[in-house]
Amino acid sequence: MFLIIEIMTKEELMRRAIELAETNICNNGGPFGAIIADKEGNIISEGSNRVTFDHDPTAHAEINSIRKACATLNTFDLKGYEIYSSCEPCPMCLGAIYWAHLDHIYYANSRIDAQNIGFDDTFIYDEIAKDIPDRDIPATQILRDEAIKTFTEWKNKEDKIEY
Repeated sequence: MFLIIEIMTKEELMRRAIELAETNICNNGGPFGAIIADKEGNIISEGSNRVTFDHDPTAHAEINSIRKACATLNTFDLKGYEIYSSCEPCPMCLGAIYWAHLDHIYYANSRIDAQNIGFDDTFIYDEIAKDIPDRDIPATQILRDEAIKTFTEWKNKEDKIEY
């Protein structure tokens, strides 16, 4: 079930994430790699940045690693696991890490390091902090009265699987 069945130190796990990033450059991908491991040091999944290769702006290393870990473990909840990323996660990946309930984030390069090579997420951090009407991409709420019914149905559902 696991990609690598050996206990690795935190530094070895990070070196593997960095190796994935380095290899990905040679494969025409972005310089990002990530792994998810259990607390004993066993790798559960690996991912690299495949944005340009897959024509998918969400195909970041962390997202790909989370997707693979969830598929491997047959769960949507990664409590008890940790992520090692070659770079500080962007806002999208950080959100996914929180949604996956990972216990710890380890990263090598900072978002400033990424900014220095052209991967600048500052505008997204700035946009998130703005009030909705002040954001660069217009957002308009419509049909709330119709849509709220589904939320009421979910709230009242007794056999729902919470996440």
